[in-house]
Amino acid sequence: GEDQVLRTEVGMRWDALFGDLEAQADALALADRAAEVGERTRVEVGGVTLADRLRGSLERAVALRLADGSTHRGELLRVGAEWLLVADGTGRETVVVQRHIVGVRGAGREATAAAAGGIVESRLSLRHVLRGLARDRAAVRVGLAGGGAVDGTIDRVGADFVELAAHPAGEPRRRGAVREIELVPAAAIATVTRAG
Repeated sequence: GEDQVLRTEVGMRWDALFGDLEAQADALALADRAAEVGERTRVEVGGVTLADRLRGSLERAVALRLADGSTHRGELLRVGAEWLLVADGTGRETVVVQRHIVGVRGAGREATAAAAGGIVESRLSLRHVLRGLARDRAAVRVGLAGGGAVDGTIDRVGADFVELAAHPAGEPRRRGAVREIELVPAAAIATVTRAG
């Protein structure tokens, strides 16, 4: 009788103790898993580039704030290694050089790796884009990193500069319209807008 009651009480205390220990172990394991997931997430996000993040926002309306204080708004069409292409809805498309961006609004929460976003496009440098514009003989407005802009046609693309035939905006490059040839360092190019 008494021994049975005593064994039952002792057993219940042990059950309670082990139950409490198991609950603590479960809580610690859960906390460890949450910390591990948090750390893995931080590590994974730590490897995401701005370009990867913006590839996840293709076809979204974004506002790109530049170091010179200007903001370019439009639909994000393409993301390259060093540049973005946005269309403002009026037929004008602007290449924005990533190193001059100081803020982006309207981006989604997802990131997309280069392979998913177009491996060839993601490897195209700003020089590739500028050479394409020179080949097309497109009239452009080159926005300068320090502010201001130059209208004209890109004649040639050097290793670290473009040769721009400066002429009035919206006019084709004709010998009589060219006011002068301006060399613009690539590092000074913040935007290039193709005339609509």
